[in-house]
Amino acid sequence: MGLSSIGPGQWLIILLIIVLLFGAKKIPELAKGLGRGIKTFKDEMSSDDKKDIQKIEEKQETAAFKADEQSAKSEEKKA
Repeated sequence: MGLSSIGPGQWLIILLIIVLLFGAKKIPELAKGLGRGIKTFKDEMSSDDKKDIQKIEEKQETAAFKADEQSAKSEEKKA
């Protein structure tokens, strides 16, 4: 039961109900608002991904720096 089970006549009835509920002038405004909302959501998701990647890279750099420090200290003790 997906969207493909809805026939063209049923889509026409759905669109007619939407026009009756919101009016022909309001539909483009609703579509623009929906588009903006989706775009904002996608932008936030991609910025969150970038922040997560930066945090992981920082942790890796910190871990590598600490490992270098520890190996340098152990070499100093040997000498």
